Amino acid sequence: MALDSIIKKNWIEIQKKNTAPVNAIGVKINPKDEKTMKIWKEEGIDTFIKK
Repeated sequence: MALDSIIKKNWIEIQKKNTAPVNAIGVKINPKDEKTMKIWKEEGIDTFIKK
């Protein structure tokens, strides 16, 4: 399931400011939340994590 381009763009901008995986509203993703973590990786948001 592909994300809406606006949501993805906003999520990337939020992720760039955080050192931990966050959801599209900036809340840290619980590692046990497999569904969100899967989307986070599939959509490539993980490549924008702040280092």
